[in-house]
Amino acid sequence: MSTARALSDRHQYLIMKSRLLGRARLLSFLFILGALLLLVRLYFVQIVNGSAYERDALGQYVAPTADMDDRGAIFFKKRDGGLVVAAVMQSGWRIAIQPKIISGPESVYEKLSGIVTLDREKFFASAAKAGDPYEEVAFRVSDEEASAVRKLGMPGVLLVQDRWRLYPAGELASHTIGFVGYQGDSKVGVYGLERYWNDTLTKTKSGRYVNPFAEIFSNVESLLASNPKTEEGDVITAIEPTVEQRLEETLQGVMKTYEPKLVGGIVMDPRTGEIIALAALPDFNPNTYNTVPNPSVFGNPLVDNIYEMGSIMKPLTLSAALDTGAITPATTYNDKGFIMKSGKKISNFDFKGRGVVSMQTVLNDSLNTGASFVADKMGHEEFSRYAHAFGLGEETGIDLPNEAVGRLQAIEKGTDVDYASASFGQGIAVTPVEMVRALAVLANGGRLPEPHIVTGVRYKTGIIRKVGLAEQKQILKPETADTMSTMLTIVYDKALLGGILKQEHYSIAAKTGTAQIAIPGGGGYYRDRFLHSFFGYFPSHDPKFIIFLFAVEPKKEIYASHTLAKPFLEIAKFLINYYNIPPDR
Repeated sequence: MSTARALSDRHQYLIMKSRLLGRARLLSFLFILGALLLLVRLYFVQIVNGSAYERDALGQYVAPTADMDDRGAIFFKKRDGGLVVAAVMQSGWRIAIQPKIISGPESVYEKLSGIVTLDREKFFASAAKAGDPYEEVAFRVSDEEASAVRKLGMPGVLLVQDRWRLYPAGELASHTIGFVGYQGDSKVGVYGLERYWNDTLTKTKSGRYVNPFAEIFSNVESLLASNPKTEEGDVITAIEPTVEQRLEETLQGVMKTYEPKLVGGIVMDPRTGEIIALAALPDFNPNTYNTVPNPSVFGNPLVDNIYEMGSIMKPLTLSAALDTGAITPATTYNDKGFIMKSGKKISNFDFKGRGVVSMQTVLNDSLNTGASFVADKMGHEEFSRYAHAFGLGEETGIDLPNEAVGRLQAIEKGTDVDYASASFGQGIAVTPVEMVRALAVLANGGRLPEPHIVTGVRYKTGIIRKVGLAEQKQILKPETADTMSTMLTIVYDKALLGGILKQEHYSIAAKTGTAQIAIPGGGGYYRDRFLHSFFGYFPSHDPKFIIFLFAVEPKKEIYASHTLAKPFLEIAKFLINYYNIPPDR
């Protein structure tokens, strides 16, 4: 009996011990969980939202403002991966006066104008509104200036916390970045990345006043979102600021020397579609966009506008024919200097015939008759199919607003003369970004890349989500692209300006384009107005970059080889040195 009772007591003891251990473990778990939540909360308070709390603390001692918009930043990305601010919210102050309280407006004006810039007429007009309790007289006041104003201790003078959008690089990449402006009573992105990524950049959620559980789960939700663009954060671009600056300086040289109405350029990695520089002139300073006299300068002509590109179309025409087997580089035809199509005469640029020549000569001498011969040889239906396969006549999907769509009607329901003109880049019109994507197929082993500016979104936790891209379509056989790269290298080494630009240790594949500009309304073409274009990629068979340049109505020179070839080489040499690209020959 005693043994049974002892066993029962021991059993009860073990049960109680088990319960106590269970409770101890539960309490330990709760303590650990609480500590973790506290640590997470401290991280968000001190690291993630620290600056916001600091602003709020300051704001408790000043008059509130109704316009305190917050917005994510935009970053350039240096070649080493470091980030450089392209657009950011700047904190500062506004100065307001209370006309009913201030005494001696002249004295107040003199003291304030010694610290900040004031519009005298506006200040005294505001001070004269005796019945108005609040008038703002100065904006974008720095902390140092605000401190000096505060020390004056003037009755009726208020410091109001303020925030505004700042573009530290000024004009640099202005067409790409865009700016924030008013749409009704709200501030939104109105051009460039500011507009395209507006939903991502606009901060509508506040992590400062939610419980830790909601904060954790909201950030987990951001990480699991299928499309980073749907979540709030900072935008990281592929724009390399030093390359962008060099591109813009080169374009300024073209603008100064040849005085075109417009000049632009793109530098892209043809393998990934990452655009590391994109620029057009004239440009603008997004910090002072409201002072620009002609708002049309805000549009991005590399994305918004379509142009007849001229002879840079010929490599695409010949590549399509090579891919179908309709021609080889050794295929010949008899060039008489002109052909008749649909009762109309089409001539070479110099009106001269060259007799029996190969396809290499068609590219070397940029023969319009040769491009037309190639289009006929492969068949108009095949030519049209490849033109569309190259992405011409459709949006590229680039992450910039207002993308235009190319016009290819001439090769959809056209006549023989329409197909002939299209084969050398006249009669069809595309955007520069469409054209550079199509030409990148030649540099990318026959695959069609997806041009894009933004590479990732950084959430407030500091975690960066990469932006996903569509799978690249195979447009040409790899051997076709390789053959065309060889042919374009011969063009650069031997034909372009007589071969004076050939690089001893680097192969470059390139082609020029000089297109007549169409008279509006279908009245034919101007005889004295041209669009110059140029593209090139290097090294020819393992390209790191493709460069596209164009100029609208340049003066002094007729042909693009004289206006854009040397600027292209300037940029190419810079890229070779800046990225330490090894020689390939």
